[in-house]
Amino acid sequence: MHELSVCQALIIQVQEIAKQHDALAVKLIKLQIGPLSGVEASLLENAFPLASAGTVAENAVLYIDRLPVRVRCQQCGAETEAAANRLICGQCGDYHTQLISGDEMLLASVELTKES
Repeated sequence: MHELSVCQALIIQVQEIAKQHDALAVKLIKLQIGPLSGVEASLLENAFPLASAGTVAENAVLYIDRLPVRVRCQQCGAETEAAANRLICGQCGDYHTQLISGDEMLLASVELTKES
């Protein structure tokens, strides 16, 4: 379960953001995770309480936006969603595609509390 170490790294990043903005606490952390990121969102959610305990993010809500896999077809140029294990064009069915999203894990936003 490498999600705990991923979550610990996320908390370090969030703590740095909170410190830069003189925040007392973190209210909300929004992530974007694609199915090809190598991170299992449900395991990350389970690791969050342990990783955030005793930090400014201890009472924060972790919101994960699960992104679809999207490909660009090199034959017809269409950009379509694809299955994680079948990266074919949804328009023409060709397999000559380029992955354009679905492999990312992004810290999209952080909501901070500056007053108690």
